[in-house]
Amino acid sequence: MNTPVHHNELSEVDTDVPTLIALFNSTFADFNTRLVLGSDEPIYLPAGKHCNYHQIVFANGFFSSALHEVAHWCIAGDKRRLLEDYGYWYCPDGRDTQQQLDFEKVEIKPQAIEWAFTEAAGRQFQVSTDNLNGAEPDREGFTANVAAQLAHYRQAGFPHRAQRFISALATTFSLNKNNDTSSTRRIGDDAA
Repeated sequence: MNTPVHHNELSEVDTDVPTLIALFNSTFADFNTRLVLGSDEPIYLPAGKHCNYHQIVFANGFFSSALHEVAHWCIAGDKRRLLEDYGYWYCPDGRDTQQQLDFEKVEIKPQAIEWAFTEAAGRQFQVSTDNLNGAEPDREGFTANVAAQLAHYRQAGFPHRAQRFISALATTFSLNKNNDTSSTRRIGDDAA
């Protein structure tokens, strides 16, 4: 799934990205799926004649892009994971008001999961409306919708693969950095 790129990140590869890639690849080895650092455009590529494993390709070494793409993978069903970009339509930056609203509707769940991933990794989350050259999005409203979905997941439970990765992230990044994520948790809880 093409993803919002979080433009506030450094253009250099985050030093935690190799750890993140190794963590995903070991956590989900049973799914024959690998997280792969890509260039400008993220994409999901199912296994085929050119590659014998599925690839979640994320943009430019951005940690948040990797988490976002994994979030899409965590909610894609078995059939969708056999299709390039899960078979979804993507309208790039420059969307009009209706296209932006449609984009935001399908981004609520993956961005809520990305938010949980981000917290588990001890980082700050920021929603991405991904429309720098189009209609002005309602960032506050979208953030509230994503926060409400996150609160729902916390209460009802995350999808199985998402919960598996949240646990892996929390274990790995708390061991690596001894992070205090209480401040990011409060941000998510207050926004809900």
